[in-house]
Amino acid sequence: MNSASPEISVVIPVHDEEAAIGADLDIIHETMDSTGRCYEIIVVDDGSCDRTAEIVRNRPWAQLIQHAENRGTGAALKTGIRHAAGNIVVMTDGDGTYPNHDIPRLLACMSEYDMAIGARRYERGTMRWLRTPAKNFIRLLASYLTETKIPDLNSGLRVFHAEMARKFFPILPNGHSWVSTITIAALSSGHSVKFVPIDYYERKGGGSHFHPIRDTYNYILLVIRAITYFNPLKIFLPLSLLLFGAGIIKLIRDVIVYDWHVPGSTLMIILTAFQLLSIGLIADLIVRRTKV
Repeated sequence: MNSASPEISVVIPVHDEEAAIGADLDIIHETMDSTGRCYEIIVVDDGSCDRTAEIVRNRPWAQLIQHAENRGTGAALKTGIRHAAGNIVVMTDGDGTYPNHDIPRLLACMSEYDMAIGARRYERGTMRWLRTPAKNFIRLLASYLTETKIPDLNSGLRVFHAEMARKFFPILPNGHSWVSTITIAALSSGHSVKFVPIDYYERKGGGSHFHPIRDTYNYILLVIRAITYFNPLKIFLPLSLLLFGAGIIKLIRDVIVYDWHVPGSTLMIILTAFQLLSIGLIADLIVRRTKV
């Protein structure tokens, strides 16, 4: 790191990571020095109650920004990116789980892509028996809705252009789902995204801040909300066709069973299908006009 204006900003959101942040910072510092590029390291302490801030202060080449209280990983990332001077942002966690020595591999992709994501080869989180199926379902849902094969939706190690991230700030949440949302937003907006396979390690010290049931529910909501924001027909068209098909099947049954007497419930199902399609078309028109 030198005195020139940084080209790259490494942003690290942390909350009670005294067991790992020191080693992670040292690896990042050594790795970034080896690239020969101008960079800065920004650590956003999101209301830690342990020695995290003290450990960061003992490394004068790292900038420390502190939140007075815990506001969420997404909020910490937004704070770090707002303060970032570099055109390229590297984000990673400070819990020892990511191979930060692989950052140059992701940086090498930025000449051709808008975002490079470290795609983890396996899951190391707690409650894997519940967490892995839930994440796989959400990842497959996001892959279908974005029409892109997504090997890792919410990896915490990634590189992207700062301006692209700031453009999405109004829709990026303050919690864990920040990373998933920006992945979906980038893909849905036509940005080029590269997935780079990486290793993933056991967390050092403390417990995961991920709540399996609550956060899985929030992840599903964010996928649907993000796609509705960018490509609403992906949600409304399948629902409309599903209801319409169910209505037609029920209509045929009613004609056979009730001798051409059609109950109001059948007509209601078919009309609801057309209403959903109309809402989807209107939403799609609004999205397309806002992009002009």
